[in-house]
Amino acid sequence: MSSHIPENISSTGILIKKDAFVVIIRTEWNAAIVNKLENGCKKILDDHNIPFEIINVPGAFEISFAIKNYFDNKKGVKPSAFIALGCVLRGDTPHFDYVCQAVTNGILQLNLLLPVPSIFGILTVDTEQQAIDRIGGRHGHKGEEAAITALKMMMLSDHFKS
Repeated sequence: MSSHIPENISSTGILIKKDAFVVIIRTEWNAAIVNKLENGCKKILDDHNIPFEIINVPGAFEISFAIKNYFDNKKGVKPSAFIALGCVLRGDTPHFDYVCQAVTNGILQLNLLLPVPSIFGILTVDTEQQAIDRIGGRHGHKGEEAAITALKMMMLSDHFKS
């Protein structure tokens, strides 16, 4: 029995798509939290030698627009996946509910419309402490998890094409 590991399997056991390219769409709102989501995401992509581009949008509501327009209009190499990063904190108005529903539905629609996955890396939390717990605290690191999900979904998408 050979113990040879195929070239496209990382040290973590995740299959890596050849010529993968990821676009991270991140919000400017709640930047301190989103920066940490982004750092976790970039760490995983760097660890797996996946090139990426980062696009900033004002808020979570604008993420779907940016992903769809990037895919439709950007010349050159098309991304293998998009990762949406943001943090929506509950406030005193129903705005939180509307934004969370809109961004969730927007990412869902992108996954149905585009031939590449759009990964939901949006924290929808009641408090800043809940966000901190999800960027390296007791609930893991949602930025890292979003990147791992992107890697797995890129391979799944390729599997369906073969």
